[in-house]
Amino acid sequence: MAILITGGAGYIGSHTCIELLNAGYEIVVVDNYINSKPESLKRVSEITGRDIKVYNVDLLNKKSLEKVFIENTIDAVIHFAGLKAVGESVQTPLLYYEQNIIGTLKLCNLMKKHHVKNLVFSSSATVYGTPEYIPISEDSELRAMNPYGRTKRMIEEMLADLYGSDPSWSIALLRYFNPIGAHESGLIGEAPNGIPNNLMPYITQVAIGKLKELNVYGNGYPTIDGTGIRDYIHVVDLAKGHLKALENVIGKTGVEPYNLGTGKGYSVLEVIAAFGKASSVTIPFKIVSPRPGDIAVCYADPTKAKQELGWTAEKGLEEMCADSWRWQSNNPNGYEQKILLHNENPRLINTAGISL
Repeated sequence: MAILITGGAGYIGSHTCIELLNAGYEIVVVDNYINSKPESLKRVSEITGRDIKVYNVDLLNKKSLEKVFIENTIDAVIHFAGLKAVGESVQTPLLYYEQNIIGTLKLCNLMKKHHVKNLVFSSSATVYGTPEYIPISEDSELRAMNPYGRTKRMIEEMLADLYGSDPSWSIALLRYFNPIGAHESGLIGEAPNGIPNNLMPYITQVAIGKLKELNVYGNGYPTIDGTGIRDYIHVVDLAKGHLKALENVIGKTGVEPYNLGTGKGYSVLEVIAAFGKASSVTIPFKIVSPRPGDIAVCYADPTKAKQELGWTAEKGLEEMCADSWRWQSNNPNGYEQKILLHNENPRLINTAGISL
């Protein structure tokens, strides 16, 4: 039996691979490397000492995707694969609807055909749009405000309909907030293509000198310092949430949404200050106009995940910043090169199972 991980070479996917391998699971990874690099999986293998079976496959290629199900005995799927940039989704909505929704349709059709009915879906807090209340619970109205968020909402509705038509399915919808941080080894982390869309990789690239300064979008919000507040969660905590969700869906049926967040919000300036403390690097920034659609405050109510999954975020903001800096400072160009940490002993890992 194996767990299929779509998009497993990505930022959250690669960290989840580590947690699954360390928990004793066999994994099979599918990725097309649009937003990721094969090197991340080589490093996952190095960290865990485990081989990984990998397929370079796009979910839209049904024939190639079915080969994965034919060649492996899949027990459950963790579905990360998809495009994820809000701004890009506004510019190219049809691409996002095709990749995210049609790709998921093809995946679910093959799961149904091969009798695989356990699914953990990577959703997003963007499905809530402007929240009715804070903290945001799973009962909050869904009103996504951009094509990316709408693809996540549509997929959630599709999966609910799938369960409604066949109650033997077991599906967890994980709505997570703002992942930052990196694995403590410093070997894997967030490596965005081009200029980062998210706060932390932008901060770290300013810190190493790749970018001149950080733009802070607005300081007139009704918050502690006027800047926007978000729920930042360590990517390792998030990965462990996927492990808990997987354990929960196996052996039961149903479809349930879960917020994965810390339940606490930090402002942009608080994150900058925490990063400066963790890295001893001063981050230059300037205040610019707020972005259309940005909201003042957004953080999760993670009570349901704690009660039903037995999961709670454990890592604090300072650790998130320290791990982000360790990754970026040791990998200034992401996965394009590897620089050994001072306390790391180079060793050979059998990666014969990685077929790239």
